[in-house]
Formats: sequence, C-alpha cells, structure tokens
Amino acid sequence: MDKFEDIQAFIAVVDTGSFTAAADRLGSAKSAVSRRVSALESRLGVQLLHRTTRVLNLTETGRSFYNHGTRILADLEEAEAAVQQEHGELRGTLRFALPLSFGVRHMCGPIATFSKQHPKVRFDLDLNDRRVDLIEDNFDVALRIGRLTDSSLIARRLFDVRAVVCGSPHYLHVHGAPKTPADLADHQCLVYSNLIDPNKWEYEDRDGNRDVVKVNSTMSASSGDFLCNAAAHGMGLVLQPTFIASTAIRSGNLTPVLTDYTWPIAPAYAMYPPTRHLSYRVRAFIDFLAEKFAGTPQWDRDCETLSARQS
Repeated sequence: MDKFEDIQAFIAVVDTGSFTAAADRLGSAKSAVSRRVSALESRLGVQLLHRTTRVLNLTETGRSFYNHGTRILADLEEAEAAVQQEHGELRGTLRFALPLSFGVRHMCGPIATFSKQHPKVRFDLDLNDRRVDLIEDNFDVALRIGRLTDSSLIARRLFDVRAVVCGSPHYLHVHGAPKTPADLADHQCLVYSNLIDPNKWEYEDRDGNRDVVKVNSTMSASSGDFLCNAAAHGMGLVLQPTFIASTAIRSGNLTPVLTDYTWPIAPAYAMYPPTRHLSYRVRAFIDFLAEKFAGTPQWDRDCETLSARQS
C-alpha cells in the first residue's frame, strides 16, 4: 500500500473522529480506511489509536505521528502548489484563526476578494476570541490583536487598533459627559471581562503623560459587540475598539467622549508558525492583508471625521 495514502487515511480518521466519516471524506470504503490505518500501525510497530465502540483516541505516539504526518502531507501539497504557482494558480486549504467581532465585521469582504482572485484556495476559518495554538491546532495563520507574547511565532504587523470611550446621547443628556478621565469614577461603566483588569482604563493626555483611572463597573461582558449595544441602550459608558464602536458612532447611537485623550492602542498582527518554508498561498494571503489594511483603517477615519465635526 502507498505510504502517503496510509498517512492520509490516518489523518482523516483523526480529523473526523471516525472511520465512517474519514471514508466519506476520502471517497473510500470504511473497510479500506481501517485496513490502511492497521497497515500503518503494523509497519511502524506501534499503536496510534485507542479504539472503542464509541470513540477513538490518539495514543501519545499517535499524537506525535499525527503532527508529523500533517506536515508531510502539507509539504506534498506545497510541492504541487509550487508547480502550479509557476502558472499563476494558488490552491489548497488555508486555515485561518481570527477574533470573532473583528472577523464578522471586517474580514468577510477581504476574504471574498482574495477568494475571487484565487478561486481554488479554500478557507477553513476559526472565529473565536480564544488564542489557538497554531502549531498544535494546525493553523496556517492567525490574526491577533495585542502585545506579542509567543516568541515561537513569526509576526507581521498589519494595523493599529485604537479605542474610544463613548455613550448614548440619552445617557450623556441625563448624566452629563465626563470632562476628564477622573470623572469616569462617577459614571456607570461597561467593561470587557476578557481583559486582565477590566476596571482599570489606561489613557494618555496631550502631553504624553500616561495614567490609569479605576472605573465604576455596572456591567461586565466577554463580548465587545454586546457592550456597545448596551451602551447604545443608555446603560453606561464603554471603552471599545473603534472597529466595533464606529458603526454605532456613525449612526448616531453612540457619541465619543474624552476625545482629547488617547486610549489604549494595540497592534494587530498576522501570525504564522516558523516552518521550513512559508506556503505560497499563506504568503500571498498575508501580503494581501498587509496591502488591504495599509494606512489608517476606515473605521478610524469614520471616528476622526465625526470627532472633528463635534469639536
């Protein structure tokens, strides 16, 4: 039996969780997939899977072989892609992890444009605010917002994420607008619970002096979209990235306050694992993102224009 097809069968079983689903993916019979995995274990002299009537689990050796095997098949796919690239064609699956709110709001258009340019590239997207392990979870690239912490990954800076404090016109009419960050202690504030210390809002004044204000939290949530909606319903002031808040600001449902101060700025990166080579499709996609988000993002331009009109 062909070694590559044995590896392909094993990886399909692990990915899908069953021999039946793996057979469907490969367009083969369940018995044929089972024979290939058994042949692979026999040739290697090790057990790769714990089999029960209900579930399949990887052995420790199986996990290691799975990681190596996926890279082997990726290299084979990449070799084929390299030949196809000479003829101007990209193909294959691109596994992309990105934050939920940003992905839903701002990535569908760019991905659609890239897909039209390269119709044989298939996207496998994970929209989640959790930080995936790119190597362990077998992702090609991730979009991450915030300071870099994982030095084992390679990063390419795409744009800066700026934040704004805002509230609904009704809330500001009833409670008044804060004049300085210190005034936030007297306001109802809606905080993002995924931060290490969500009740402390950092800022910088016009002279470059940095400080922190401890806010009065009346609601915490793990969704920036929910917090902006809550603020638009008059429940309090919110500190959120402009890529989330700009839509409500543009529609008039939220009004920026304390615009003379600079609120947290976090860089956004395209992150990818340090492999022997960067795949053609991943390199092309990262280059595309860098070009797409070059300069000041549209959501920041919207906020700057609205702030200028109000001042």
